[in-house]
Amino acid sequence: MVIHDNIFNNMNMLSGEKISAEKNIADMLKLLGHKTRIRIILEIGAEEACVCHLVNTLGERQAYISQQLMVLRDAGILKTRKEGRFVYYSLSSNQLLDLIGLAGKVAGTPVNLLESPYQTSQCLCPKCHSPQK
Repeated sequence: MVIHDNIFNNMNMLSGEKISAEKNIADMLKLLGHKTRIRIILEIGAEEACVCHLVNTLGERQAYISQQLMVLRDAGILKTRKEGRFVYYSLSSNQLLDLIGLAGKVAGTPVNLLESPYQTSQCLCPKCHSPQK
C-alpha cells in the first residue's frame, strides 16, 4: 500500500476536494493496520533508530524494513535525521504510541507483549556501538 499524500498535512484537502473526518481516520487506521509498521513505530517510539537497528531488532530483511519506513515517512508519521552514512528515524508524533497502546488494550494484547525477541548486538550503527552501551 502506498499513500502518496501526507495524511497529517493534507487532512482537509486532496485534489481540491474536502476529505471527511471519517476518511482521515480510516486512512490512518489502514496505514497502521500492518504488524511490521506497528513494530517499527513501537521500536522507534522508544528512541530514534536506523535501518540496521530495525533489521536486527525486528528480524526482517533490510529491503522490507526500508519499504515500510518509506510508507511511514511518506505518510508523515516518521521524520529523518542523517548522520554520516546513517539515517535515523523518529516519530513525528508520540500520540501514535498512545493510539497503538489503546488498540492493544481494546484487542486484549498489552503493548509490552510486543517486545522484540531480537537483540541489537549485530547492529553496526554508532548509536548501538557507542561507549555508553
